[in-house]
Amino acid sequence: MADDDLPEETLDARGLLCPLPVLKARKRLKAMVRGAVLRVLATDPAAVIDIPHFCTEAGHVLVEMTESDGAQIYVIRRG
Repeated sequence: MADDDLPEETLDARGLLCPLPVLKARKRLKAMVRGAVLRVLATDPAAVIDIPHFCTEAGHVLVEMTESDGAQIYVIRRG
């Protein structure tokens, strides 16, 4: 399966506070196939620390971390 064929999903965690963005991302990633991509939208200030730490601990790859329209956008490749 080529990278372009891997599923990509979006998790809207805007308005949720720690630890909910990470818990919801963990649950969603667990249901995805290895190599799939999850885009997480968050507004929790703690997510800037929590999501990269979660990716490192869980073996996922934080592909990109950006900000748009007041929300942080995390692109995570499932490990």
